[in-house]
Amino acid sequence: MLARARISIAASVLAVACVGPPVPEAPRSSARARSAPAAPPSARTDVARTAVSMIGAPYRYGGSSPRGFDCSGLVQYTYAQAGITGLPRTVSALERHVRPIPLADLEPGDLLFFRLSGKKTSHVAIYVGDRAFVHAPSGGKRVEKVPFDHVYWGPRLGRAGRLEF
Repeated sequence: MLARARISIAASVLAVACVGPPVPEAPRSSARARSAPAAPPSARTDVARTAVSMIGAPYRYGGSSPRGFDCSGLVQYTYAQAGITGLPRTVSALERHVRPIPLADLEPGDLLFFRLSGKKTSHVAIYVGDRAFVHAPSGGKRVEKVPFDHVYWGPRLGRAGRLEF
């Protein structure tokens, strides 16, 4: 019973820790290009390469630099390094911004969304190939690479998406 309570508390902390502080988004025109081409393969490869290079960086709530990242800050930073700026800052806004794709169609640089507790998506990671992803997990931890079959993260993977520009 005590172990279940600890797991529940840990999941709640992770769900809250990852979201990051709300940052105002720039107004978007209602004519967002839904049919715009996806980021070129070279940009997605650069995103994945940068994400891997950030392994070991500390977690920091609201962080979006190598001094410390939260999950959405890591996404924002890695895409900016590939020349793609202006991404939404929160997990929920990123999830609304992507084109859903099947897991079978994943390419490096695509985003993975996780449900840590309940039905709401509360965590994002960057797919880096070979059925693995890089993410900033939670306070006190560091950016890490994790396989899809990880005992904690695997069952919580909700969906995948591709950013389009």
